[in-house]
Amino acid sequence: MTATLTRAEAEDLLYREAALLDEGGWDEWLALYTEDAVFWMPAWRDEEAPASDPDTELSLIYYDGRSGLEDRVFRARSGQSVASRPRPRCMHAIGNVRLIDCAGGIAEIASSFTVFLYDLRAGRTHHFFGRYRHTLRHEAGAWRISRKHILLLNDTIPTVVDFYSI
Repeated sequence: MTATLTRAEAEDLLYREAALLDEGGWDEWLALYTEDAVFWMPAWRDEEAPASDPDTELSLIYYDGRSGLEDRVFRARSGQSVASRPRPRCMHAIGNVRLIDCAGGIAEIASSFTVFLYDLRAGRTHHFFGRYRHTLRHEAGAWRISRKHILLLNDTIPTVVDFYSI
């Protein structure tokens, strides 16, 4: 029997991911991802087109496989990442969640996001906004994220962005 996913279930997964990032529940956040997950935020090629290939074009964030995300979480926790200390306060707001397709245990989800971030070092608040495209795969009885594509629509990035702040 092929697994099905409703829009409400897709929303719940995206909301859970956002809450885990905001609250620092990074082990639970990593568990949402498949081993071969791709986490990608391309740079913009020009004013109208983002990069389309993370292997040949500039990416703002790119992890090919959950092990890269695990390493980044380790560095953020360990203090080895100066950009992560002290960790900025973040609040993700997810909206316009749409179930694009669901067939054969694979689902495509599109959504919009806004992230508000308070940078303690600078004493400033920043916001990021854009679109997410998640590919989910049903494995081991649960829906997991096999690809997260982040299209950041901000014109400038005034502070460091990281997995937990975008």
